[in-house]
Amino acid sequence: MYTGNKPKLRRFFTENGESLPFFIYPSIEQLGIVKHAFTTRLGGVSEGIFSSLNLSFSRGDKREAVEENFRRLSEALGVSYDSFVCCDQSHTTNVVRVGKADAGCGVTRELKFTDVDGMVTNEPGVTLITYFADCVPLYFVDPVHRAIGLSHSGWRGTVGRMGQVTLDKMKQEFGTDAKDVICAVGPSICRNCYEVGGDVAEVFGQKFEGLEHEILFDKGNGKYQLDLWRANEAVLLSAGVKKENIALPDVCTCCNPRLLFSHRASGGKRGNLAAALALRG
Repeated sequence: MYTGNKPKLRRFFTENGESLPFFIYPSIEQLGIVKHAFTTRLGGVSEGIFSSLNLSFSRGDKREAVEENFRRLSEALGVSYDSFVCCDQSHTTNVVRVGKADAGCGVTRELKFTDVDGMVTNEPGVTLITYFADCVPLYFVDPVHRAIGLSHSGWRGTVGRMGQVTLDKMKQEFGTDAKDVICAVGPSICRNCYEVGGDVAEVFGQKFEGLEHEILFDKGNGKYQLDLWRANEAVLLSAGVKKENIALPDVCTCCNPRLLFSHRASGGKRGNLAAALALRG
C-alpha cells in the first residue's frame, strides 16, 4: 500500500550489554552522515505502566529511571549523554533551530523549548529528541548542506502541514532544497486504529481537498478512519520532496502495545517513545 523503504527493527547494545531494540530507516542509515532511531518500550528500567524504556520526564515516572533510560539510549545509539535536546511539545507547528549551546536541554539541563514541536540543526554533537505515543514522527536529512530536522505531527500538526513548515525552516536556516531531502514518516497510529469524529474529518477534507478519499474513510454514524501516514506523505510531496525520498512506516503503535507505547491502546496510561536524530561528527 505504501511506497518507500520500511523501518527495520534492530538490536543495539549498551556498554554493559543491555539490549535495546530500535527502529531505523535504511534510506537514512545508508547516507552515512547521521545516527537515528525510533525507540520501542523495551530495554529500560521503568516499571508499571511506564515499562520499560519510557523517555519522558512528564508522565509521572521516577526521574532516576528516565535518566537511566536516556543513559542506555545514549550508549546504544553512540551519542553523548549530554548531547540530547528535547522540547515541550504541544501540537503546534513551531520549529526552532538548535545547536551545541542547547545540548543537554531537557535531560541534563532545564527544558527551555516550550510550545515547540520541531527542531533543526546543522551542528554535530546535538541529538534531537521528540516524543511519541501514536502521533507521527517526521525525520529530515539534507545531505547537501549536512542539516537535519525532527518534528512531531499529530492531527493538528498534520493539518498545519508540519512537514512543510520544517522544510521551510531548514531552507531559511541552511539553504535546504526540498528535492535533496531524505524524509521518513516514523511508526505511529495506522488508519485502521485511528477513528475520528466529523469535526476533525471536516477540517481534513478542507485542508486536503482532492485527496479526501485517500485520507478519510467514512464508517457511518459520523465516524471516520483517518490516514495520517498518507496525509503526511501528501504534505511532503507538495513541499517538493521526491516521492522516492519518502519512507513510510508499516508499523502501528496502537496495533503493537507490547512493543510500543500507544495513548489510544492504553487509555492514556503509558510512557513515551522517542525519535532521535544526530549528525555524525
